Amino acid sequence: MRTFAKITVFHLFSFGLFMASGTLLAQESPPVYPRMAGYVGILHPLVTFSREGTATNFNDYYVVGLPTGINLWKSQKVGFSVEVVPLIRAENGTSRMANLLFHPGILLGLGHGFTLAGRAAFETAGRYGFTPVLNKIVKKNKNSGYFVAVPIPVRFGNNHAASVTVGFQFGIAF
Repeated sequence: MRTFAKITVFHLFSFGLFMASGTLLAQESPPVYPRMAGYVGILHPLVTFSREGTATNFNDYYVVGLPTGINLWKSQKVGFSVEVVPLIRAENGTSRMANLLFHPGILLGLGHGFTLAGRAAFETAGRYGFTPVLNKIVKKNKNSGYFVAVPIPVRFGNNHAASVTVGFQFGIAF
């Protein structure tokens, strides 16, 4: 009976170690900082408001942006990002690259997959300004994540009235 008790205790102890090691291995290790991540996406400006009037995308023309960027996270809460966005405009049966946007900024991790980006904006079309962006990771995989974002570009210059645009962006970060 003693041998049976020793074997049972040994098996229970071994099983406990096995289960604990499996749990420990299954847990993700915390990210190491500084950390770098890249991303690509598709941007749809939806509506632009200015003193000159209201303009909506998808109506008389279609504008789409293809943002590509790199985020350098100093910690879970603070990072730096640089983004380049070529903007394509299609209207009257033709299309062209209408603008190239250089978009550096700071990142603030808000928790629960939310990030607030505060970006400076410099456009080859002669406009400049800033863009606050609220971003949310909606699906996180091991090596990537899908996100949605709401950018609100504010622009000045180039003999146009100041404008505010509301857009929708989605993409993949890796």
